[in-house]
Amino acid sequence: MPSASDRSVFRRDNALFALCVVLSLVMLARPDWGGRVTGLIRGSVLRPFLSIQEWAESSRTARASLDELRSERDSAVHAAQFLHSLRAENERLRALLGLGQRLSTGFIPADVLHQALPTDGRTLLLSAGARDGVRQFDVVVAPAGLVGVVQTVGAGQSIAMTWAHPEFRASAFAQPGDVFGIVAPAVELAGTEHLLQLRGVAIRDSLPAGTLVLTSGLGGVFPPGIPVGTVIGPVTEETGWELVYLLRPAAYPGIGGQVLILRAGAPAGVPDAFTPERAP
Repeated sequence: MPSASDRSVFRRDNALFALCVVLSLVMLARPDWGGRVTGLIRGSVLRPFLSIQEWAESSRTARASLDELRSERDSAVHAAQFLHSLRAENERLRALLGLGQRLSTGFIPADVLHQALPTDGRTLLLSAGARDGVRQFDVVVAPAGLVGVVQTVGAGQSIAMTWAHPEFRASAFAQPGDVFGIVAPAVELAGTEHLLQLRGVAIRDSLPAGTLVLTSGLGGVFPPGIPVGTVIGPVTEETGWELVYLLRPAAYPGIGGQVLILRAGAPAGVPDAFTPERAP
């Protein structure tokens, strides 16, 4: 036989059940009362729980907003860091397009796929090859002037020897065209790895600083009229008849990411495509 405490719990449960049934019937019969009761419960018993839920939702929204602001800030900082390089690349591409429009010769655009040191700068891997019409001894130029010459040609890529390569040579003349010589990298002089030399200048000839030096076309590889560099000054006097001048290059191989490859057997020259203002 159940104890008195068990009977009390049983009666209380029955009373609560009956109360719930009655309230359900009342709310079904009078829906407006149901809304009032619900509002009363929400404003009294459930109010602390609803406040906690509202605070949790606000915290979650605040965290999401903070993460979004941080992401936008990081994106802005990242864009600001690369803004200068992007602007410089845009200017190089514009200059390259302008050079292509002025060239009367056939050319092939190519991207420079930089290689790791120590070959970077002396040889460049280009994104155009035999399938694009590239041939050995095609001349590689940038908007500012001469970069090098194609040395090895593959099916889809090619390797160019730049003017920084120790074996590079090119016949050149100084404006207005009365002084000739041979251009070579200044690898024999300490601290001049990024400069050129104009060798074979007659002892009687004098070149002032700032004189523009261009390819002469002798030898049949480099078309005449491509800027090579500007005169810095004389280096030394050799064998009593030859002067050697130090040149500041017109185009540095490691700076530009895009170049133009002039097709071999180009016409007499490209004097109208390059201007003295484009050489540094």
